Amino acid sequence: MKQRMKRKTLRLYLLAASLCLLGVAVGLALYAFQSRIVFFFSPTDIAAERPATGRVVRLGGLVEAGSVERSGDGSTIHFKVTDLQHSVDVTYRGVLPDLFRESQGVVVEGAYASDGNFTANEVLAKHDEKYMPPEVAKALKESGRWQEGTNGEPVGGTPVSGTAAPAGSTSGSSNP
Repeated sequence: MKQRMKRKTLRLYLLAASLCLLGVAVGLALYAFQSRIVFFFSPTDIAAERPATGRVVRLGGLVEAGSVERSGDGSTIHFKVTDLQHSVDVTYRGVLPDLFRESQGVVVEGAYASDGNFTANEVLAKHDEKYMPPEVAKALKESGRWQEGTNGEPVGGTPVSGTAAPAGSTSGSSNP
């Protein structure tokens, strides 16, 4: 009987040690993922609460019309990303995608520098006439500024697949 109790106790200790090791492994994995997670923000989200300096985030919206300026060196571009309620000034150094232009959907990945400027390290533009990043479309709809025409195109923006207005409807706000 004493031998049997030792086996049960040994199994219990082995199970407890295994669970502890599993917990440590999960904790380390979550810690490693935390530094690689990139959150999406709209300009309205950033106006409400700006991300911490140096924290890499994705900012999505439309390139504000008339806001694109190239510096003297030609490789630094300043522009504004808007959700039609708020705007965020963005600085990007590099080559822009061919499809980048004013009043089109864009997602930029970058961070706020210590001087308070948003510096992008990557610019993603729409890839065809039927696509806008879902996060951008959602942010525009939530801002109450998304308007669809009869062909499903947002007024002043890029069409989004799957959001076409019903046949015979007129332009107006789309409330999800």
